[in-house]
Amino acid sequence: MYDVKKIREQFPMLNGKIMQGHPLVYLDNASTTLKPQCVIDAINNYLCNETANSHRGDYDLLFNMDMKVLETRKVVAKLVNSEPNEVVFTSGDTMSLNLIAMSYGFQFLKKDDEIIVSEAEHASNLLPWYEISHLTGAVIKFIPLDKEGRLTVENLQKVITKKTKIVSIAQVSNVLGNVVDVKSFAKVAHENGAVLVVDGAQSVPHMPIDFKDSDIDFLTFSSHKMCGPTGVGCLVGKYELLKQMWPYFVGGGMNVSFNKNIEMVPYEPPMRFEAGTLNLEGICGFKAAVEFLLEIGIENIHKHDQELCDYAISKLEKCDDIVIYNKNSRNGIIAFNKKGVFAQDEATLLNSKGIAIRSGQHCAKILNDFLGTPATCRMSTYLYTTKEDIDAFVDALINGGDILDAYFN
Repeated sequence: MYDVKKIREQFPMLNGKIMQGHPLVYLDNASTTLKPQCVIDAINNYLCNETANSHRGDYDLLFNMDMKVLETRKVVAKLVNSEPNEVVFTSGDTMSLNLIAMSYGFQFLKKDDEIIVSEAEHASNLLPWYEISHLTGAVIKFIPLDKEGRLTVENLQKVITKKTKIVSIAQVSNVLGNVVDVKSFAKVAHENGAVLVVDGAQSVPHMPIDFKDSDIDFLTFSSHKMCGPTGVGCLVGKYELLKQMWPYFVGGGMNVSFNKNIEMVPYEPPMRFEAGTLNLEGICGFKAAVEFLLEIGIENIHKHDQELCDYAISKLEKCDDIVIYNKNSRNGIIAFNKKGVFAQDEATLLNSKGIAIRSGQHCAKILNDFLGTPATCRMSTYLYTTKEDIDAFVDALINGGDILDAYFN
């Protein structure tokens, strides 16, 4: 049984945290998530009891940290059903996507090759490909969105050609919450000789992902969106592709040898992509976070998100002055506006009631043209969100009072 009350007890910020004189209602989980005590303890334990570097040392503390890094690879691999040697540690989703763009895209793309993306993408999954386009002469193409802002296989088939070398899309939109059938996308991409890059920042924390069965080529995600610390994340890539890629970052810890003849031999993946000192306290926290999610069950988390989204939308649909941009996504993210109120003003008003949501363009600036608005409000749930949180949010949204109260009271 999913016991959200017991889950909440494990999060210090949900036990007595006050914002603007009100108990905190945290609904900005698509941006970052709160941290359970087990993650905090894992980081503190590294700092207080296990501090050492990793990479081939001759004393116990360092050997133990090497083992902790390996154990974390195994836990992450279990979460997404990949092999441990396919898990590359990065600083997060943005670095992972840049690494793919520079280590795979720059190496293998040439003039007039095609990179397919969508206008719903986060900047982290657009701007690296823009750079590759400038550097190689490859062409950027956009998959048309359907009327609800979804990416469909049918629309991918309209734009993909034999010149397409990369299809790079978010499995779940960070604004609209729409889910892409990545297995079908992989099939179409591979039939045309392209690789599929999946931005899993909003999917891996919330729903079951099967890297092998989906036949994804590259998958990226961030620890901080799944109850872990900031500054650490993963690139999961098919091993045969990783072996073909030259490292984007070079330095200590990623090479077998180098010499005065300007020659360097990198390690095999994943270490060839992990130059420099890893974020070791972050990796310790990341491991604890993934184990925490596995114990609860990703399927249970996904069901909980869907139930709360249904509950919230059923309430918001009764309000004539609320515009919902994705009422059919049902995936824990709701993009909305209050008629006649600028998004940031509405978010400021909700903040005055102790409710944390996101407002603005959500780093998906092209999507605003599709939505026909300069900015939106976004609320997003996670495993500790309750119906009482939703009730407080809806009540403040409907009965919050004059927006100026938030500025002058």
